[in-house]
Amino acid sequence: MFTVSTEKAAYHHGKLRDALVRTALALLEESGVEALTLRAAARGAGVSAMAPYRHFADKADLLAAVAEQGYTDLRDRLARADTAADPRQALVEQGVAYVLFALERPALFRIMFGASLGSGLPPKPPPAGSAYSILATRVAGLVPEEQREAAVVAAWSLVHGLACLTVDGRLYHQAGAASPEALARQVTGLFAAGLPA
Repeated sequence: MFTVSTEKAAYHHGKLRDALVRTALALLEESGVEALTLRAAARGAGVSAMAPYRHFADKADLLAAVAEQGYTDLRDRLARADTAADPRQALVEQGVAYVLFALERPALFRIMFGASLGSGLPPKPPPAGSAYSILATRVAGLVPEEQREAAVVAAWSLVHGLACLTVDGRLYHQAGAASPEALARQVTGLFAAGLPA
């Protein structure tokens, strides 16, 4: 009797890499980065222990792919938040979305921006459509051209710093806010209101 290997049947035409990244994301969010290994990703995807090496040289390579998926997910989250008719309110909603993304997926957020993968920001300007560019486009539309670069860096620093401090549990209780979402809304609201007209 002829049987087709489950591995080959299930992951034909490059689907194995995607399955390993999805499995790695689930492992990361369920058990943390310490539990994430190529072997564990293979086991979770139902393939041999050697199968991941077709796509990833090592754990760091898999983590980089996980971070890349995280950047895509963050970009999508910011794009969904950028719907308010009032541009300042849209900026506030993006800031809240950024902080909530970090709180809902702290292990992924740490991988995306952790020292183990470098700075977390691309070494060159981010491509159009990235999370950074979505935020930058919104901010750029609110300030005069000569202030855009500084305003974009300030906005990114604000939401990223707020997300990091909140994920690490170092901020929102001391700030007296009812919730991290409320604090994100207050802080980004103050920032948006202070931008020049």
